[in-house]
Amino acid sequence: MEYGFTTAAYVVAAVLFILSLGGLSGQESAKRAVWYGIVGMGLAVVATLYGPGAGNWFVSVVMIAIGGAIGWVVAQRVQMTEMPQLVAAMHSLVGLAAVFIGFNAEIEMWRIASTLSEAGLTSCDAALSAVACATQAGQANLFGDFAGFALKIAQKTGAEIAVLKIEVFLGVFIGAVTFTGSVIAYGKLAGKVDGKAKKLPGGHMLNAGAALGSLILLVLHFNGAGSWTLILMTLLALFIGYHLIMGIGGADMPVVVSMLNSYSGWAAAAIGFSLSNDLLIVVGALVGSSGAILSYIMCKAMNRSFVSVILGGFGGTTGPQMEVTGEQIAIDGDGVANALNDADSVIIVPGYGMAVAQAQQSVSELTRKLRAAGKTVRFAIHPVAGRLPGHMNVLLAEAKVPYDIVLEMDEINEDFPETDVVIVIGSNDIVNPAAQEDPNSPIAGMPVLEVWKAKQVFVSKRGQGTGYSGIENPLFYKENTRMFYGDAKKSIDSILPLIK
Repeated sequence: MEYGFTTAAYVVAAVLFILSLGGLSGQESAKRAVWYGIVGMGLAVVATLYGPGAGNWFVSVVMIAIGGAIGWVVAQRVQMTEMPQLVAAMHSLVGLAAVFIGFNAEIEMWRIASTLSEAGLTSCDAALSAVACATQAGQANLFGDFAGFALKIAQKTGAEIAVLKIEVFLGVFIGAVTFTGSVIAYGKLAGKVDGKAKKLPGGHMLNAGAALGSLILLVLHFNGAGSWTLILMTLLALFIGYHLIMGIGGADMPVVVSMLNSYSGWAAAAIGFSLSNDLLIVVGALVGSSGAILSYIMCKAMNRSFVSVILGGFGGTTGPQMEVTGEQIAIDGDGVANALNDADSVIIVPGYGMAVAQAQQSVSELTRKLRAAGKTVRFAIHPVAGRLPGHMNVLLAEAKVPYDIVLEMDEINEDFPETDVVIVIGSNDIVNPAAQEDPNSPIAGMPVLEVWKAKQVFVSKRGQGTGYSGIENPLFYKENTRMFYGDAKKSIDSILPLIK
């Protein structure tokens, strides 16, 4: 009965997770998709606790209660601007969980081997499980105190234990890389770690050496060298995760977050094999593959190689950058409002600066007033705008901006030459013409929104700094560009009364 219920619940949960992923691809269906995910996860937790081998009910309920309470508090306190670093932090927890579960499996395998050794059973047939070996030797009660996960391992044959060792090793390796990588990504996104790409002397050779060392340790571990191989590999994997992400520039953090999402999924899938949990395998594969696909899409949008993302280290200069000449010319709210009143077509390009200023509601109101005045208003969204995939779409949806006027880069890029006014709110790299004009720029070749081709461009920006990525933007110095300095929300609010 327990097996039947658990299997059926896992199938339903897996379907709900697939529906959730599919629904998240569109703004109209995203809210429903989130509920699919919530229901699916709730069902999965209940089925796991009720399923075969479950135990320690009191501890499980207490842990769920504590975790739920922490999640509730975090959800109430974290602002949308902090969502990228929150996601990175959640990935680190998935990686850490994979490491803990892997070491737990290693401890249980050691305990089973010790129990057999103490009973004088040192040469069991590889075709038999530890339980079957003890039973054959007339010690059927040898593993009577084992239960749950430990008993499941004791019931595995020698061949299955060999496979388990590989699963544990891979799960711990991927989990450790994900953990330290996510911690560094969190630090960079939160401004606690320098966003510039940094490597230790030796660069990729250090990463390659650590990976090769881990492979050698896998062979040793498989051949029974002992738990020290798993411990040493974990230290190497922790270093790889740290050094990989430290070697990636801040401008590429959206890709990093998506990549770490993929890593966390594969770590979960590997541990799912260790735990013989079919749903964890399915969910891990869904997360891992979707994260990998999203990373590939984003790399393509940034003209980056997917392999270089995995290896780390893109986002640096390749030579002296083109010198930017001219000056940034400022404009006040009256000037911006007059241009908007005279314009027939307007495109708004939101970026992370809009998120920081929490200006999405003001931007939504500006959009409403301009459309009410008979003007064509649309939004241009770059695939890597903000610091998280879909960051701007979520903010605009929250502000009730109509979905049909929010367009992707490929859908709107050709329309800039016929556009009267473009308002850039807190964006830098995604509107930087150096991507096309300067072959030595860190973002050379990256597809960008060609806003400079519009008749007038207004850039809402706090100051004259280069922004998060540290890359100078020639757009700010062009003749048709005016800088609208100040907090984005206050700046937009100042022109709302002037829109006729």
